[in-house]
Amino acid sequence: MLEAALAALATGDPTAVSANHIAKQVGVTWGAVKYQFGDVDDFWAAVLGFMAERRGELDFRTQPGSGLEARVGQILDMLWRGLDTPDVRAMDTLRSALPREREELERAFPKTAAELAAWQAAWNASCQQAFADLDVDPVRVREMAAMIPGAMQGLTAERHLSTYSNLDDAKRGLRNAITAYLSS
Repeated sequence: MLEAALAALATGDPTAVSANHIAKQVGVTWGAVKYQFGDVDDFWAAVLGFMAERRGELDFRTQPGSGLEARVGQILDMLWRGLDTPDVRAMDTLRSALPREREELERAFPKTAAELAAWQAAWNASCQQAFADLDVDPVRVREMAAMIPGAMQGLTAERHLSTYSNLDDAKRGLRNAITAYLSS
């Protein structure tokens, strides 16, 4: 059921954000889904948890002695590869159907919101750990961690469009800007 949900969500089809639609695709009733997972909030939280298990731990450790620029580059490269995967497309489809305001999301889908918050916490912790042995301001690392996913999603979107932008230059420029910011 969780695999079917990911496959349906990864299509980007807005109707895929219906547990009933996914149940029909699998050949079961919504009642069977409710029996196994609970309500729709429980189901989406289970889908996100399943995706987190598939993703594994975020680990940005680099070669001993590697510098700031190499570590920033590693994070950007990991996102460049990861943001174009079916799981991330599934996450984007699901997030686009959820309430945008945090308070509304937490009220309407508390378990789903908790899973999304866990994803964010894991990301932040991994970014902090990536620079822990370097003399980098943790506040700047937190700010970088908040900014990088959106910037990389923009570059990933550009990758799928007809563009005159040199995306290698864009990634290099982003790496250089982040490195300069973190080193100042």
